[in-house]
Amino acid sequence: MADHPVDEKLPPLKMATTGLQHVAAMYAGVVAPPLIVGAAIGLSATELTFLTGACLFTAGLATFLQTLGIWKIGARLPFVNGVTFAGVAPMTAVVASTDDKSDALPIIFGAVIVAGLLGFLAAPFFSKAIRFFPPVVTGTVITLIGISLLPVAFGWAQGPAPAADDYGSATNLGLAALTLVIVLVLRRFTRGFVKQIAVLLGLVAGTLIAIPFGVTDFGPVADADIVGFPTPFHFGAPQFQIAAILSMCVVMVVSMTESTADMLALGEIVERPADEKTIAAGLRADTLGSALSPFFNGFMCSAFAQNIGLVAMTKIRSRYVVAVGGGFLVLMGLCPMAASLIAVVPRPVLGGAGVVLFGSVAASGIQTLVRASLDKDNNVLIVAVSLAVGIIPIAAPEFYHSFPENARIILDSGISTGCVAAVLLNLVFNHIGGREREAEDVTHPMEAGDEITEASRAAAMP
Repeated sequence: MADHPVDEKLPPLKMATTGLQHVAAMYAGVVAPPLIVGAAIGLSATELTFLTGACLFTAGLATFLQTLGIWKIGARLPFVNGVTFAGVAPMTAVVASTDDKSDALPIIFGAVIVAGLLGFLAAPFFSKAIRFFPPVVTGTVITLIGISLLPVAFGWAQGPAPAADDYGSATNLGLAALTLVIVLVLRRFTRGFVKQIAVLLGLVAGTLIAIPFGVTDFGPVADADIVGFPTPFHFGAPQFQIAAILSMCVVMVVSMTESTADMLALGEIVERPADEKTIAAGLRADTLGSALSPFFNGFMCSAFAQNIGLVAMTKIRSRYVVAVGGGFLVLMGLCPMAASLIAVVPRPVLGGAGVVLFGSVAASGIQTLVRASLDKDNNVLIVAVSLAVGIIPIAAPEFYHSFPENARIILDSGISTGCVAAVLLNLVFNHIGGREREAEDVTHPMEAGDEITEASRAAAMP
């Protein structure tokens, strides 16, 4: 019997290029949290580079856990793991509340270790929620994942930072549009291997085209060291503070909710539906990866939704391809110069490719919703309200500004709030009192009579 495409091992060159494509798609998401937190602490350029490399290294280790797996750990699906952005707000809050900034990272690391271990113990119980994720819920959540990621692509397309002089300039937007066109042309007019790595080729072409415009910066490559290892507890031994631990535990719940939704989404895309056992194993990989990450100076890890779009678009479903991507991440963590090569890709170029990647996720969600019996009014209401709730943080970023900071960690995640809304509405409309409603539907004499009359008329027609 042939292996399932998820377990397929591709030729070495194809494995390497498609694995690198996954790294290119998620690199900006991995390095953003350490750059933000490091800047808040006031780390030097050397220490900031070290922290970024450490996060790349631990992301690679977490990806190995998720794709290859050991024992009952790892979903064994083509998942890329990396630093979750949900932790940025509470981590910067820890930095702000710490008088001696040198203690900030040890406090954060201690909180992440505890939250990761507690999440590991809770994984099998959390995974039992799988029966509350029918297509009407999973389709809604997958669509929300794509919609929630699109603003990231639009932000990249405008440039490196809102404070920059050229942010949103015609040059940046033009480069993003040109990269998008290159990817679309390659997808339309090429075949086979070239078509599958269209995003990677688009990123390379966009980067080369950007050179004359002065947008491509080779400075990171020139300044980077060739070899560097993330020394354990480089910033000091972990410290354990209750407030920070509680804050990171909330982030862990958010992360586990999003990872569950991501696993369900990816399971649909690769045609290996994620069952309770798979989700429990995947959550164990997320949480164990998070608990181990601080030992090498990394942050909390979670599945990266943007790479689901890459799987959906390329149709390459092999988990070994993503494992190779994890290998590249580890190498980048050990070789800062290699890590800096990806950093050369301008943000506008990443933005152009991101439109295709993240839009593909939303399209996959719509495909799932097609199977969700939307002819039923109840399911239409579930989708309508859940999408609306999930889009609030995108359409009105300050909507929850008066809520406590810890509550905003959850509320500002459209994926999490939309997922919770979809699950609760599905319970109310399709589970609680379901038998009674079915009985009511059957015993309405007028409706039944109308159906019989219509059936009789249809049968009598020649």
